[in-house]
Amino acid sequence: MSMKISTKGRYALRMMLEFALHPGEYTKINQVSERQQISDKYLEQIVTILSRAGYVKSVRGAQGGYHLTKDPSEYTVGMILTLTEGNLAPVSCMDDATCARSEYCSSRMVWKKLDDSIRQVLDSITLADLVEEQKRLNEEMKEKEHRNGVSYDT
Repeated sequence: MSMKISTKGRYALRMMLEFALHPGEYTKINQVSERQQISDKYLEQIVTILSRAGYVKSVRGAQGGYHLTKDPSEYTVGMILTLTEGNLAPVSCMDDATCARSEYCSSRMVWKKLDDSIRQVLDSITLADLVEEQKRLNEEMKEKEHRNGVSYDT
């Protein structure tokens, strides 16, 4: 079995993280594209979805760009992935009310528990948690570079 999150979902999460890492700033798509190594054309499609849902707001002009409409602690990974991926159920019969076997299917219990576990994890991690994790990882990398006498800063 393989539950896969598409590139759209993964990139949406990375884009939202970029906005969250730069509070009080308007972040341009090309900045996200450069920092995350993602096509800006693809990011433009994704930011449209995020904008329509009210997750981000855009400001036009030279100083413009995008920013979050709420505090990073108010967005969960589950919210972002559900928006971009749709239903995250591990098997199609979980959201298919037309399955004739659903009432009498003992394996449905397995899929229900798996679905509940996935949702619990995704809904318990906020964008603020990811910001803290990214800051920790950045510090770790700087310390490693310092120890090795190497810098990857551009």
